[in-house]
Amino acid sequence: MRLILSLGFNSARIHQKVEDPRFHFWADRLGLTLWGETAAAYVFDSLAVARLTREWIDVVRDYESHPSIIAWVPFNESWGVFQIDRTPEQRNYVQALADLTRALDPTRPVVTNDGWEHADSDLFTIHDYEQRGDVLASRYTTDGLEAMLATTGPADRPLAVGAWAQHLRSRPLLLTEFGGIRFTPDSSEDPSWGYSSAADAAEFASRIRTIMDAVKSSHIIGGYCWTQLTDTLQEANGLCGPGRTPKLPAETLRALMGQ
Repeated sequence: MRLILSLGFNSARIHQKVEDPRFHFWADRLGLTLWGETAAAYVFDSLAVARLTREWIDVVRDYESHPSIIAWVPFNESWGVFQIDRTPEQRNYVQALADLTRALDPTRPVVTNDGWEHADSDLFTIHDYEQRGDVLASRYTTDGLEAMLATTGPADRPLAVGAWAQHLRSRPLLLTEFGGIRFTPDSSEDPSWGYSSAADAAEFASRIRTIMDAVKSSHIIGGYCWTQLTDTLQEANGLCGPGRTPKLPAETLRALMGQ
């Protein structure tokens, strides 16, 4: 928790899992805000609908008392609802679970499907792993956003389903996954995978700076969530190694991230 705060972050996505209550306790105490998420189903069928709905109700009721949670995210990147843009029953389910969440907890915003293919989201969240600063900056202007809403988003998926593109224009826009630069200071480590790669610390810092400068130059982005804090299994794109040692000095990362 102190590591996250020392790097200049004031919030974190606990991505695709329900975190240990002790983590939320310390987030409450130390002032780190969090998003409440859960794991996705592999497929869409009536059994998955029943199980996920029951589990999600329990998650919201068990964790709603934590002030550190500032948003609920029942779905991510259409996982488990892969045909949400084409299948009415999947779209109906996503919207219904969002409405159920609001009924259980009317105090927090709900992101129906983080990343793309939104249906009735209170926040407009986008995942974009573009590594070129000029391209990233051009997307997050008024005209750039309109172009994406009229076609597809960065992952070649529509940003909204049905008529929800019109509603998203009035929602706060957040870039909730971006970055993803692989850097392995220890040459003995498996180089693994990332959205781009840096050969050394100087290039790692330069790539972060290029992306962050583009994001911070946008007048329409209201917040962002960098991918990711630590290396995890095959993903070597963390700001820290798997042992949670920062790959650059903490003060350097804090400055790069805008704090």
